[in-house]
Amino acid sequence: MNRLTGIHAVREALEASQPLDSLIVAKGSHGNRIEELVRLARQHGVPVRFEERIQLDRTAGTREHQGVVAIVAASPTARFEDLLKPRDPEAPGLLVLLDGVEDPQNLGAIVRTSLAAGAQGVVIPERRAAGLTDSVARASAGALAHLPVARVTNLSRAMEEMKEAGYWLVGLDERAEKRHTEVDFKIPVGIVLGGEGKGLHALVRERCDFLVSIPMLGKVPSLNVSVAAAVVLYEIVRQRRVKAVPSSTK
Repeated sequence: MNRLTGIHAVREALEASQPLDSLIVAKGSHGNRIEELVRLARQHGVPVRFEERIQLDRTAGTREHQGVVAIVAASPTARFEDLLKPRDPEAPGLLVLLDGVEDPQNLGAIVRTSLAAGAQGVVIPERRAAGLTDSVARASAGALAHLPVARVTNLSRAMEEMKEAGYWLVGLDERAEKRHTEVDFKIPVGIVLGGEGKGLHALVRERCDFLVSIPMLGKVPSLNVSVAAAVVLYEIVRQRRVKAVPSSTK
């Protein structure tokens, strides 16, 4: 994990607009310099979280961190508004929204599959989600360098903005009666996936236009989230590649 420790190093990175995944501040840290760092981080859209000093020591790998550690991002985040524009003007929009996916391997795999399936980007929340770290970049096998990922403060609000832009939202829920193959994906769509073992949060589920499930024939109740993403994304690819059959003439 690439990280910066110390007030001076972190401030220089923020002032130079270096891509940072997050700023971690020791609980109980005070002073003008700490407050300035927090303000700068928020101005640059860098999530700030506060942790106990012992946890900060572990993250920094040293006790000489002055109460601040910045995690360097493997890729800069994109603006959510920019992701609403399809990569191909001739094709319907496709975005992947992740509601609390915390495993870097899963996030990297989803980014790779999303790129391969023609999505224009991935949307993740600032909190309770894996960041754009080196681990994610490695798991994506290079895809993170080519597919924009936006971090949003409020995923539910972002979903409302997508609806206003003409997107339909399809959430994966193992309890849903509708199958993933029963939805028309030849329209602008956002696929919403929940976190490992937790599924979709209630507010996120409520904002989905459709809830769908993937048939499970064995004894396990659900698929790994990155596998589920691949199944649904390639159903979208299949539907969008099917040529319309012209109506027969009499």
